[in-house]
Amino acid sequence: MLPMPDPADLLTAAKIAQQLSVSDAKVKKAIAAIGLKPTAKKGVCNLYAKSDVAKIKKALA
Repeated sequence: MLPMPDPADLLTAAKIAQQLSVSDAKVKKAIAAIGLKPTAKKGVCNLYAKSDVAKIKKALA
C-alpha cells in the first residue's frame, strides 16, 4: 500500500485554480477530461497532489 502523502502537499481544485489563475470550473472540467483521480479525500473534498498540477495545466492549454 502506498504511504499517505503529506497533507501540506495536497491541494483542492480551488487552490489549483488559484495557482493557475483560472476559474474553479475550468480546473474541474480539465480534471474530468483527463480522468484524474484524487490522491485523497477529506469529507467531500477531493485532494490532488502537487505533481498533478502540471497535468491539469497541460489539459488547460
